[in-house]
Amino acid sequence: MVGIKGTGMAAFAELLVSRGAVLTGSDVPEIFYTDSILSALKIPVYTSFNARNLGSDIQLVIHSSAYKKDENPELKAAAQRQIPVLLYTEALGEFSQRSFSCGIAGVHGKTTTTGIAGTLVKNLPLDCSVLAGSVISSFDNHCTLIGGNKYFIAETCEYQRHFMSFRPKKILLTSIESDHQDYYPTYESILSAFMQYIDLLPQFGELIYCADDPGAREAAKMMFSSRPDIIFTGYGVEATGDYQLEIKGIRNERLVFALKGFPGDFRMRIPGRHNARNAAGAIALAVSLLREEGITPDFPLIGKIREALESFTGSRRRTEIRGEAAGVLVIDDYGHHPTAIRTTLEGLKEFYPGRRLVVDFMSHTYTRTSALLEEFASSFSSADEVILHKIYASARETYSGNVTGRTLFEATKAKHKNAHYFEEVLDARPYLNETIKPGDLFVTMGAGDNWHLGDAVLEDRRNRL
Repeated sequence: MVGIKGTGMAAFAELLVSRGAVLTGSDVPEIFYTDSILSALKIPVYTSFNARNLGSDIQLVIHSSAYKKDENPELKAAAQRQIPVLLYTEALGEFSQRSFSCGIAGVHGKTTTTGIAGTLVKNLPLDCSVLAGSVISSFDNHCTLIGGNKYFIAETCEYQRHFMSFRPKKILLTSIESDHQDYYPTYESILSAFMQYIDLLPQFGELIYCADDPGAREAAKMMFSSRPDIIFTGYGVEATGDYQLEIKGIRNERLVFALKGFPGDFRMRIPGRHNARNAAGAIALAVSLLREEGITPDFPLIGKIREALESFTGSRRRTEIRGEAAGVLVIDDYGHHPTAIRTTLEGLKEFYPGRRLVVDFMSHTYTRTSALLEEFASSFSSADEVILHKIYASARETYSGNVTGRTLFEATKAKHKNAHYFEEVLDARPYLNETIKPGDLFVTMGAGDNWHLGDAVLEDRRNRL
């Protein structure tokens, strides 16, 4: 496995080992959190790329998208020796054909929904393994849950149509809107990709979709005209049927909601009404798999679902509590799209009503920032204070425009009375040392590396104790 330390690659390695594969891998020397996972699996990892790393017994090479077949020495050697080479997503697609597979897709909420679904099936009589796009606390801080081979649930990514390699029997669709503008320049182009993915469902396959999301709703409506054989199951406030959602609010730092087809309330430890929707979708998928087994979810099983849901504490970089020091609570979140920013901040404000909300955001990719500039500028309305930085660039994009981090700051300042700009992330550290107060909630957001600032704030607060 070339690039084995990547989150997806290391998680996939866990799945392959669980099915009996013998693995070796290669990556850069830098230490990542995945090193401990690979070490526990006893996988030899080379810390350089060299044709000699391909032993004579190698039958398949899998590589991450970060490494190209015509550039990486191991991939070139594999081609010369006529060893089959698969991109990670292609290999995952092959793997998905060995089980009754379910793909979780959407511009927002994939990882959290996958984590919730895995937490539920772990507590239910289902022979099922799960692959998420980040570390999930209830998966013993791994990205995978190894629980059997019959069913397989995986987070599937829309970028560059990677999910088209997957072979789903069921799809859980959280949301569709314009994103990845370097690959999908228009909303129509990304909608088309999702519809092609849904069309991979076999006859009588199931689409579980968020009825509250305009894009997911539009895709379901359009697919119904061409694929009436698909089972369409909606969830959310706007849904009809068993998964119609009623959000009851916050009680004792728990998000409380009800579903029309189930008695009693459900409770969650993580904030945000969007997460009640994610949970509703995950419950719909878990119940659907129980029914595949011929099991009707009776009161004891619903109790197990309730218990599992309340035990879910989130995933890495998804409303992740980094710590609390001297009265300041620090949270990190991966939200890097205006919709995700807005809904996450609304949820945090509702969940922690007594705290001043200070948000540090680092935008990711010039193309996304340029295409959604006004939406970004308007997404911080729940925050009491906003701190912005330079744009976190992506190696995958070529941008020739003139939008910068300061452009986003100027647009935000026009809409938010308390916005500040620091070019480099840690440039904001002295300012925060002076201004952040006990009782504040400090949130780092984005797909960049500004989470370092949250850790620095905690360190500085602890040093004051």
